[in-house]
Amino acid sequence: QVQLVESGGGLVQAGGSLRLSCAASGRTFSDYNMGWFRQAPGKEREFVAAITKTGTSTYYADSVKGRFTISRENAKNTLYLQMNSLTAEDTAVYYCAADISPYSIIRYRTSNYDYWGQGTQVTVSS
Repeated sequence: QVQLVESGGGLVQAGGSLRLSCAASGRTFSDYNMGWFRQAPGKEREFVAAITKTGTSTYYADSVKGRFTISRENAKNTLYLQMNSLTAEDTAVYYCAADISPYSIIRYRTSNYDYWGQGTQVTVSS
């Protein structure tokens, strides 16, 4: 079992920045890959970014590449998402998720992830 709790969401003006955090507990954090997803009103949940167990490899959706940075601190059981140059299109509920499969490659489908946090709202005003 893995428990995930996101924090750091809020209201920000376009062009601003936010840093999301995801605190993990349960299984050993460094044993599994992690990802960030988001869901805007009326839309399906979509992949944002993912990172391998050791943090050495990352992968981003084209829509956030160059603006968002995913990272993890295994000693603190914490995942981060630094979001810069935010636009109104980034408004969504953001979820962190754990992929506990034995695969080391990064996966980006929601069905690949086994555990999810409750989400944190990010609202960007234009």
